[in-house]
Amino acid sequence: MNVVVLKFGGSSLATHELREIAASRVLDAVRRGDSPVVVCSAMGRAPDPYATDSLADLLGPARSGANRDLLLACGEVIACAVFAELLCALGIPAQAMSGMQAGITTDDEYGDAEIVEVDPQPIRAVLASGAVPVVTGFQGGTRDGSTTTLGRGGSDLTAVALGDALGAHSVEIFTDVSGVMTADPRRVAGAHPLDRATQAELVELAGNGAKVMHHKAAELAHATRTPYMVKGLRSGVGTTIDDNAPVDADRPVTGLTVLRDVTFCRIIQGLTDDLDRADVDRDVLERVAERGISIDMVNVNDAGVFFIVDDEHADAVRPALADLNLALRMRPHCAKISVVGAGMRGTPGVIYRVVKAVTDADVEIIHSTDSNITISILVPADQSLTAEQALHDTFGLGRGAIAR
Repeated sequence: MNVVVLKFGGSSLATHELREIAASRVLDAVRRGDSPVVVCSAMGRAPDPYATDSLADLLGPARSGANRDLLLACGEVIACAVFAELLCALGIPAQAMSGMQAGITTDDEYGDAEIVEVDPQPIRAVLASGAVPVVTGFQGGTRDGSTTTLGRGGSDLTAVALGDALGAHSVEIFTDVSGVMTADPRRVAGAHPLDRATQAELVELAGNGAKVMHHKAAELAHATRTPYMVKGLRSGVGTTIDDNAPVDADRPVTGLTVLRDVTFCRIIQGLTDDLDRADVDRDVLERVAERGISIDMVNVNDAGVFFIVDDEHADAVRPALADLNLALRMRPHCAKISVVGAGMRGTPGVIYRVVKAVTDADVEIIHSTDSNITISILVPADQSLTAEQALHDTFGLGRGAIAR
């Protein structure tokens, strides 16, 4: 069997018209001679009645647990049953399956469960019967039969995990945009879909805020070398993600993404003894971790400890460090801009061009970090749009543009 996994997000299933377009994508796969496996998210977005957030509102701020996960899983169950029946009405035999029925076993970390095993046999049996499996995204089950959910955006993770377990020829992620964009087209003039990108680039883009692919799914695809595409539902075209994508040192940047609403934290201590300084640095990071505060853009050096947190979690930092004799400076309302490209590996002058583009645009750089194929800068949130456009233009990311 030439298996392909087709994943449809909630915005691609929100109306009957959109579900018919999605069904046509399944029919296209059948006509090509492929054996499609469908993964569905819950239909629509809040306030649509079966969207995940709408279901969550029924419980309010309830703690995570088996009851909450069982409720949240209903959205995908409804979507799969409706979509499977639509396929049947169009002459394509289909069988809706829950995550557990599809062989997805997870741990018992309710609300953010980890897939520990995927048994491909249940899906293969449905395929062998001549029917299309229509599987609930976002969920699985423990070994004792409890329903679990995989965290927000978990349907992408379901699709990649199934693709890997089934040895799929490809995984196709259908969204409301035609692929992975060079930047957010709502904010940056000239932003457009990429034709191809590497697995590593998508891991970085997704992990730094690009919404087109869930970061855990991108990481799993990279680790398992599972090829995938991100396609527009209506257009049927998009971005191919594989490690054979061309890398051009003359165009070192592939795209950029932004995380807004973050707070910069700078922790300064005046000790001069290296051992004491190391102890304090460790204590700072330990206290923050114990409070469950997620930090990013971390830098530890002789000047102190530097990191960012989401604005909504910033208030928890100060009490976490209250009994340490430290000077804590916090700057809210910042934005992290990440410039990503496999071509920057080993290419001199990229960080210079980033700094020059932003400072020439009269935007303040508050903090910066870098890794193998990513440079991240922190800027004031109200200046982020100017910085995004300047970087997009400098690296020639517009279609047909020439890098400066």
